[in-house]
Amino acid sequence: MADFDGQVALVTGGGTGIGRATALAFARDGAKVVIGNRNSEAGESVVNVTKESGGEASFLRADVAVENDFKVLVDLAVSKYGRLDAAFNNAGIGGLSGPLAEQTNENYDEVMGTNVKGLWLSMKYEIQAMLKAGAGAIVNNSSVGGLLGFAGVGIYSASKHAVMGLTKSGALEYSAHGIRINAVNPAVIRTPMAEGLARTRKVETDDFASFHSIGRIGEPEEVA
Repeated sequence: MADFDGQVALVTGGGTGIGRATALAFARDGAKVVIGNRNSEAGESVVNVTKESGGEASFLRADVAVENDFKVLVDLAVSKYGRLDAAFNNAGIGGLSGPLAEQTNENYDEVMGTNVKGLWLSMKYEIQAMLKAGAGAIVNNSSVGGLLGFAGVGIYSASKHAVMGLTKSGALEYSAHGIRINAVNPAVIRTPMAEGLARTRKVETDDFASFHSIGRIGEPEEVA
């Protein structure tokens, strides 16, 4: 397949889980991929796998909650490949689990800083680049927690509801400029985040299968 032949795609949180699967899928389908990730080793690993398969990819260590980090990431895409056509805003954290009344300011600030401010900053600079290109497509990784409430992860759920609000507002603002903005809302996917939640709740990751009518948890490649 070459659905993205000649196009440039940016993936945040592209070192593991859904981000990694999506970056590799973009590359397989012909895109030049720019990967942002806080863990350099994981990000570089995706670049190496992509190049070994004949694809083209670049990595830059970036924290989406730090404005200059993301600005530099988008600048890399434009300076190296000439444009930005697509973006998957996947970077996000789960934070600490627990009842709302027991949560801390620090956990709230960290989750909201990455999942909401980080998403807004990502969209801000991606949209600016896409306006110059004349078109583009952005997909934000939200969560089923952005549509429903879940006991024990209220701050995370609130952050993903905010992702949906930013997605819907951005879609209305920029559709006339040729930029499509959508969101995907996965349930439990086999990722490091899901594994961490399972450890917190002292269960196995596959125990979350009971939440899904399909009878199993999802795989990152399915979301990609």
